[in-house]
Amino acid sequence: MLRKAIARIFLWVFLLVVAFFTLFPVLMAVLGSFKTNIELTAGATLFPKQWQFSNYLEAWRGANFSLYTWNSLFVSGTATIGALLVATMAGYVVDRRDFAGKRLFVFLQASTMFISIGAVVLRPQFELMVKLHLNTSLWGVILILISAHASTFFILIGFFKGIPREIDESAMLDGCSFMGIYWRIVLPLLKPGLGVAALFAFRAAWNEYILPLVFTMNNTKLQTLTVGLANLRYGSGAAMQTHLMMAGACLSILPILIVYIFANKSFMHVTAGSIKG
Repeated sequence: MLRKAIARIFLWVFLLVVAFFTLFPVLMAVLGSFKTNIELTAGATLFPKQWQFSNYLEAWRGANFSLYTWNSLFVSGTATIGALLVATMAGYVVDRRDFAGKRLFVFLQASTMFISIGAVVLRPQFELMVKLHLNTSLWGVILILISAHASTFFILIGFFKGIPREIDESAMLDGCSFMGIYWRIVLPLLKPGLGVAALFAFRAAWNEYILPLVFTMNNTKLQTLTVGLANLRYGSGAAMQTHLMMAGACLSILPILIVYIFANKSFMHVTAGSIKG
């Protein structure tokens, strides 16, 4: 009993330390967003001496949040839906069918998770979009984000393996086609996995910076929120506006929190299933 109590105490201490180091930077960013730039640069106090709520209004206007937020939502939402559609179809076929080159396909999917290293693939991606006449629109960014669906594929493939194949056989006996099973039976059973995969895909697309920067360099109206936030870095006097950047960063976190709230049930289902198993 004594060993269990000591082990539990150490576990709680460890979890509290991890939670502190995880939440403290977020707390610093939130508190810093209410400070003046001089007070934030000095870093003498944790809490602001005077709460500058106007920072959020200035950040909203300065970064053109309404337009950039819409662009980010459009890119992230469309890329998430596209990645889920492609990854679910690929995972369904890989799990349910044997075909020539199956292992090679899975190997290539895994390879794309390691060779997509920013600047190395950025130029060929851009040249490809130029040939498709998509280099001046957000659709080029969306297609590239959808093509990077390997992580979503491997998240979902585990959920596919958890769906019994007997369900497919019963549906086929009732006259359901291969694609009908995918659409009417498998996808509804895959909802917890879809929620988890959607959260990670949306977060990756929302936080993407290099691709939107390159593809919208000549058209500021198409820039996403991550690119717009970078424009707050310097003011008219060429001084760092750290307080506005923190206010803008806090605003940009809200959509991710909303998506997490909706996907939280999926995480609970996954956790409950793993404990039950």
